[in-house]
Amino acid sequence: MNRWEHLFHGEFADRRALLSGLTLEQVTARPSAQTHSIYDELWHAALWQTIMVDRDEALYEKTWQAGRRYPERPPHDLAEWNALVEDFLAGQARALAWTESPEKLHADVNPGESMADILSGLAVHTAYHLGKIVALRQVLGAWPQ
Repeated sequence: MNRWEHLFHGEFADRRALLSGLTLEQVTARPSAQTHSIYDELWHAALWQTIMVDRDEALYEKTWQAGRRYPERPPHDLAEWNALVEDFLAGQARALAWTESPEKLHADVNPGESMADILSGLAVHTAYHLGKIVALRQVLGAWPQ
């Protein structure tokens, strides 16, 4: 496993396992007024991942710069949750695709910032939100012992 695979897949629980086996009630639950739901956390992480990996300036302006960093509503059904999970996992694969070309990885994508820099930050951001999802699952009693 190379550095990038380790950052995006190997540091803790398998991403698919971490995001599966949940009910709609569990993914939308907010254990306290201060917490986001599991859905909120993954929606946020997937949005930022898409902006960074796809270099999507229009999406960045439309959502992030406009202050829309979490969803405006919960998912209607489990199919919507599952679609978000698949989108997130596909984004992880797109992130790793950048690492297959040293030229693409080390080229500046912003002044003084390479895609390697972007992906390193993305890995940390993603780990933070996946950690919050694990904590939410634990609080909800939806995490294996």
